[in-house]
Amino acid sequence: MSGSITFKQKLRILGIRRVLKYIDSNPEKSIPKVLNWVKKLDRKNTLSGPLPVIERLLSDKDGVWFNFVKDAFTNMNVNVRHKLMENFVVHSVIIGREKKLEIRKKEGCNVPWAILMDPTSACNLKCVGCWAAEYGHKLNLTTEELDSIIEQAKAMGTYFFIYSGGEPLVKKKEIIRMCEKHSDCIFLSFTNGTLIDEEFACEMERVGNFVPAISVEGDAKATDGRRGENVYERLTKGMEILKRHNLPFGISCCYTSANTESIGSDEFIDDMIEKGAKFAWFFTYMPVGADAVPALLATADQREHMYRFVRRVRNTKPIFALDFWNDSEYVNGCVAGGRYYLHINANGDIEPCAFIHYSDSNIRNKTLLEAYKSPLFMQYHDNQPFNNNHLRPCPCLDNPEKLAMMVDKSGAKSTDMMKPDDVHDFTGRCKEVSEIWAVRAEKLWAENRAERAAKLEARKAEAEKKK
Repeated sequence: MSGSITFKQKLRILGIRRVLKYIDSNPEKSIPKVLNWVKKLDRKNTLSGPLPVIERLLSDKDGVWFNFVKDAFTNMNVNVRHKLMENFVVHSVIIGREKKLEIRKKEGCNVPWAILMDPTSACNLKCVGCWAAEYGHKLNLTTEELDSIIEQAKAMGTYFFIYSGGEPLVKKKEIIRMCEKHSDCIFLSFTNGTLIDEEFACEMERVGNFVPAISVEGDAKATDGRRGENVYERLTKGMEILKRHNLPFGISCCYTSANTESIGSDEFIDDMIEKGAKFAWFFTYMPVGADAVPALLATADQREHMYRFVRRVRNTKPIFALDFWNDSEYVNGCVAGGRYYLHINANGDIEPCAFIHYSDSNIRNKTLLEAYKSPLFMQYHDNQPFNNNHLRPCPCLDNPEKLAMMVDKSGAKSTDMMKPDDVHDFTGRCKEVSEIWAVRAEKLWAENRAERAAKLEARKAEAEKKK
């Protein structure tokens, strides 16, 4: 573990380790007790927002969330479970939050909770609509550059790193090396899953702080249609290996006009749960790059379907589902531009988002802090949220005029290596769907507000009864 920690922080680490061992002994009895301890110890009410929600979700021992957490303490590799939970609670939440708040206040800029970075543009597949496939095998971040990014980020409170690409597992050895050196961090990777084998599963068990999110487009027909022949069979073999080793993994799903009905189905989610997936991250297709296919953009009906589907899945199935567009209400809008995360591509360009390929900074000539204070990132900082309706969070897909304005004002340039994409052309591809979705989003937002008000009143009534 690099970097110094205080005596108080060391005590917190010891405390977390003891709590984990206590829960291990009897998860069913100990989980409610631990929640009660946390309530009593939170004298400053720093957890007043999430704690009641967590308590409510875990209070029903027959409920989906209690059994989801219980499963994590009984069916997950012990070393991995302890490492992930300790790193998340102690480093990412406690130590990291303190550092981020300090830097944000001192420097007046965003500091991200997570950094998404591409070790390489190389990939063993060529998926339809994937910009990474166009870059070839030429772009790479060196091991020294990856290490420098992580060191700089940790100094400012970021302990969560996500690999994308390209196919990150092309660089398995470098990834494991970073897991070893930065054992206080959590590493996740978007991967096509075809390169997961027994040897890599054993390495994951050993380091304990790496979790894959396997990209899948729905059933075998939908997946192979976008990713290539027999890809579904190959990636599900990777899932089988991970499940056999009791290693946590999730799925990453991009819903389009062509596959929403497959991805957004109970049959698909039930099958992924059966195969061992613990989380499902949903993204909607973005027409990135001059050769993008706007016809693949999800319709308003399809996006509303996913809005309702993901919420139902969270309440009824033992998998943590998250839609990065439709769940923006929980984080008050767009998470990009360093507010919660940013993206560094394989050429070193520091971008506000994985889908926004414009930049005014590169890790080879700027520090991370300098990038956070750059004109483009400060445009994000000063303009978020981009819409008071948080079901319209994105500065491109939902508010295309906002991205064009920020890029123009900051002087940021296209980072597309093959065909530089003028921001007005990019946002123009989103204009029609954004206008249609705006009408639907207003209806859903009004419905959402009414539901939240009703729930709040119900909780107040319940609290009065307890008095």
